[in-house]
Amino acid sequence: MRHACAACVPGDIEFFKYDWKKSGKWNLVFVAGTILGGFIGGWLLSNPDPINISAQTITDLKALGISDFSGMLPSDVFNWENVASTQGIILMIVGGFLVGFGARYAGGCTSGHAITGLADLQLASLLAVIGFFAGGLFITYIIYPFIF
Repeated sequence: MRHACAACVPGDIEFFKYDWKKSGKWNLVFVAGTILGGFIGGWLLSNPDPINISAQTITDLKALGISDFSGMLPSDVFNWENVASTQGIILMIVGGFLVGFGARYAGGCTSGHAITGLADLQLASLLAVIGFFAGGLFITYIIYPFIF
């Protein structure tokens, strides 16, 4: 974001006054490639066949009110109406803040600690992964039922 702001927002903000072309061009190319890769994978290489999921999973999802299993994601859950609701906006803002805070506080993201940190036998990464896992279980089984 710093490189994008330095490239797009000229001004007298000291934090953005640096040669972003020299030190940050690869970051912008990486972000553009990520967006392009998502488009190619999601639209050009997508498989139109229905997803094969177990009968028990379908039964459990139907009990939760999800009935459309035609695409990669159930449109009963993943649609603009749910995202634009008050609950959806609050969850995105709070969830985004918590993910950003957690990654900063833990000194890296879940993938970085779990793949690179554990492979490097770092104790801090082991503790971070245990914390990520415990936090995920707490949210899934304690917070989500309360919210939904």
